[in-house]
Amino acid sequence: MKTFTQSHEQYCDAKIYCLYSYATIEFFTLAIMSYDRFLAICYPLQYSTRMTFNRIAILIAVTWLLALFIMCYTMLLTSSLQLCGNIINKVYCDNYYIVKLSCGDTTVNNICGLIGTVVTVFVPLTLIMFSYMKILKVCFSGCKQTRQKAVSTCTPHLASLLNFSFGVCFEIFHSRFDMSSAPNTLRIFLSLYFLTCQPLFNPLIYGLRLSKIHHVCKRLLRSDM
Repeated sequence: MKTFTQSHEQYCDAKIYCLYSYATIEFFTLAIMSYDRFLAICYPLQYSTRMTFNRIAILIAVTWLLALFIMCYTMLLTSSLQLCGNIINKVYCDNYYIVKLSCGDTTVNNICGLIGTVVTVFVPLTLIMFSYMKILKVCFSGCKQTRQKAVSTCTPHLASLLNFSFGVCFEIFHSRFDMSSAPNTLRIFLSLYFLTCQPLFNPLIYGLRLSKIHHVCKRLLRSDM
């Protein structure tokens, strides 16, 4: 449980910006990675001409600019509200919880929040599902070697996607529905899950895929035995 006061307003705004920007950029990065795997598996001969350095730079720039626009607009709406409370039932500042402290009409904030959720969560997931439907189509119509390559290429991405999606889904349910019946320790752990586990999980799953890192880890494990 966190007490929200006017003196903490700027600090809380910074945390909200970092939190929501992180989620937006992570989902769109996963969508870009699914597109990369779609090209690598479905169009291997055209991959180098389609996934160029300029295209990658444009996709990254659009992802960061979109996150900046969504967060600036969301925080502008929230900052105009008059608050009638100062307690947030969470371990960190959450935009939706601050909106619930308002005395006035929050219809616009709620609508914009739902639109933001659709844009930052469901749009990237739709793009990811579309990419994997195309990949599965190629796998089922291809040979065994094609299927093995697809599994090897997509497994780390799918593991990262499922891990992050689980944390975000719980965060959405926690914000929109009453979770007071759940144990407090469990709620705190799952609230912090997508903030802590994804940054720790990604370097492991992608780093161990690199042959040099993999061999170094194997040597370290053998030397300890």
